[in-house]
Amino acid sequence: MMDLLTSPFFWNFLNLTIDSDTISILPVGLTQSLQTRLANISTTGEPFEINDTAVSPDTFVSVHLTLNVTGSLKDPQDVVEGWVNKQLEVADRRDVLNFFVKKIVGWNLHHYTGLMTSRGKEKQYRCRFHLQAFENKNVDDIKQFINDSLTPAYKNGSITIQTTKMEITHIQPQNCLQETLSTIYGEYMWPDAFPQQTLDMRCAKPSEAKAYRLCKLDIETDDTSWARADMSNCIKLMSIPDLDNITVTTDNAAEVVGMIQDLVDVQLESNDELSPSELDSVVEKLIEVVHMCTINPAVGANIVSIVARILHSKTNVAAVANIVLSLTERIGDTMDFQGESASFTAPSLALSLVNVDPDNFRGLTFSVSSASDTTNPEIFVDQGFVSGPLPETNGTISLPSALHDFFHPGAGNATRIQFQFYGNNELFQDPDTCNSTQNRSILNSCIISASINNSYAFNLKERVVVTLRHHQPKQREDKVQCMFWDFKKNGGQGGWNNNGCETQSISSYQTSCLCDHLTHFAVLLDVSRTPISPADSYILTVISYLGCGISSIFLGITLLTYLVFEKLRRDYPSKILINLSAALLGLNLIFLLNAWLSSFSNYGLCIATAATLHYFLLASFTWMGLEAVHMYIALVKVFNTYIPSYILKFCAVGWGVPLVIVGLVLVINKDAYGSAASEESTVGLQTTDSFCWVQDDVFYYATVVTFVLLIVLCNLFMFVVVLIQIRRMRANKPSANSRNALQDLRAVAGLTVLLGLTWSMGFFSFGPGKVVLMYLFTIFNTFHGFFVFLFHCLMKENVRKQWRIHLCCGRFRLSDYSDWSRSMTVGGRSKKSNLVNSESVASDNTSNSPVSE
Repeated sequence: MMDLLTSPFFWNFLNLTIDSDTISILPVGLTQSLQTRLANISTTGEPFEINDTAVSPDTFVSVHLTLNVTGSLKDPQDVVEGWVNKQLEVADRRDVLNFFVKKIVGWNLHHYTGLMTSRGKEKQYRCRFHLQAFENKNVDDIKQFINDSLTPAYKNGSITIQTTKMEITHIQPQNCLQETLSTIYGEYMWPDAFPQQTLDMRCAKPSEAKAYRLCKLDIETDDTSWARADMSNCIKLMSIPDLDNITVTTDNAAEVVGMIQDLVDVQLESNDELSPSELDSVVEKLIEVVHMCTINPAVGANIVSIVARILHSKTNVAAVANIVLSLTERIGDTMDFQGESASFTAPSLALSLVNVDPDNFRGLTFSVSSASDTTNPEIFVDQGFVSGPLPETNGTISLPSALHDFFHPGAGNATRIQFQFYGNNELFQDPDTCNSTQNRSILNSCIISASINNSYAFNLKERVVVTLRHHQPKQREDKVQCMFWDFKKNGGQGGWNNNGCETQSISSYQTSCLCDHLTHFAVLLDVSRTPISPADSYILTVISYLGCGISSIFLGITLLTYLVFEKLRRDYPSKILINLSAALLGLNLIFLLNAWLSSFSNYGLCIATAATLHYFLLASFTWMGLEAVHMYIALVKVFNTYIPSYILKFCAVGWGVPLVIVGLVLVINKDAYGSAASEESTVGLQTTDSFCWVQDDVFYYATVVTFVLLIVLCNLFMFVVVLIQIRRMRANKPSANSRNALQDLRAVAGLTVLLGLTWSMGFFSFGPGKVVLMYLFTIFNTFHGFFVFLFHCLMKENVRKQWRIHLCCGRFRLSDYSDWSRSMTVGGRSKKSNLVNSESVASDNTSNSPVSE
């Protein structure tokens, strides 16, 4: 031992020589006796003897569950783990370890159907965990206990969990073997440890503090391995600049990567960013590691974690973006691993490697699902080519069989395809798209890439299909574009380019890209148009709900007035007004209830709400169009024309046509209706809540935009024709010229409200005046019902007379019916005539009409 200690020791950049005269051997520290060393080991078992083949005195079982879950789970991991812990809670000492829950996505790449589990319906989850029974227990008893505890259905409010499949396996994991670890806190020799045991050891500095390390049992492989040591109580003995003094060799590559990981973590915990010089030191040393030796999976996983940690900090990585991307690609090309594939994940970052057989290559599809920036993404890789979007994934890239032409001849099984996923966009900052005032775009998806080792794939005859989910839903007027990261752009710093990529919009949530080459792909959203600020959006939302609420009240008063007082509804315009008011009232009420109904997250309820809102919107515009048709027949076409069942035919069209349209949408694709968050309501009203509405662009433009546009254009034309006709009639009737300008303005306003011409402002809400027009559009149309009451109820003399006759008392009560008899005509009950003059069209009073029932 004396000879060993007095020999010169070289550790990276340190040269250490010990004077033999100063050595004294004591039973403490790293050279203490086995008995003393075991006393420092945190363990729940009795003292034991360490050897290479010893197994844990505890009993371990691996449990695999398949669960059917009904109800909405915001945090499946927490809910399911809570249920398992509650069911397995007994007096005996048992621990549930390494709990893992993963949702089973409702698609299969081998036999793709495009189907997924409906929202609000039953979902499937795969659950895995280890159970540790302290001290040796009967395995059969443990299995029976688990089976009896987890088989019955579990109910908690609206949530039901039912186990449909259970596999319980007895495992005998080996010990973690002794390991000497060189770190930035000094060198530590960790002795053998049982599975799931945490060992503690004195820090090199300060000596009174302790470091901890767990012998971890892996949930995927059921094997043990040393977890990363917890050195938070120790003082580091080196800093990031000291990395420049370390020489990387094939023997110390893993230790160097571990040191870099510790240094980066310590620096980011204290400062949350690396300086440019520190970033350069880290990146240069990592490049030296990947070029010096073949990377094993453990080292590769650590490097992926380091990159992810830096990307989640405030460090400015734009200057080294291409270098980091090349670094991760180099890792994938040179990594040595067992099996056909290997995957590595870190928060918002994933790397997947697949060794393919060129002779049997028929395509390959890679998909990623990432719940948040702080969780590791889930990876799905399978043989085959999928041309359509896959549900519940953030990004999918599908490689065609034509890629086989770019494999190196004679490569055999050495051909490797590499996929990368970046949920964080820090590496992809393009000054051309971010700083330009004329063409400003933002990254609106994750970044996903594919490459072949040592090969370039371009001008593919069969396109690569990339489907990406949007970070924020695409608005109707938004422009999205598929891009790829061009390493040569901006003087070698990289930038976005769209050459060779075709954009195909799928929905407000997804975009599909068809590209003829392999690289890093993403979707950019053009935000160069004047956006609506959060303050404006909030104000418009308040106006929307306030206007719809007020309109609903006054539409109810209007309907009640015309339905209660029979004399008011004897003419055709009044009957049309009643139907229009009913449609508008339904539209306003469903809009007000929409956010509340959608909050239940019930798929069927959301479809019903969206379809009902769609129906009342179409019905409202249909009745506005019928109002214009009536005016045309009354004033322009032919006088004294007899039309049997006039109002019945109008009702069949007014309520039947919208019903047919909505019914066809439900029959063709009921999923065209759905919920959207933070989008403008397509009835022209603003809402930031979840909103049930038409989500399919094709159905939206065909059944809403086109329908509304046709009605508005026809009504606008009829508005002009009616005004011309009234002017001609007044020219032939000198007594009518005595009307003043205020009466004319009132007549025009009344016609505008009846025909819904204010909705035309929605088609001009773009450009510099977008915000102003949106305010006008929202005010006029959310208060549409109030204006109907104002012009066609409150301001009508015959309505006010009925109110005074039946509702007022004292000196306000009207008892003289002579004026009413002279001003009111008998409409719907006359089989002869119901003529309309110019004043009747303007003010909705009837005296002569060319149509009869």
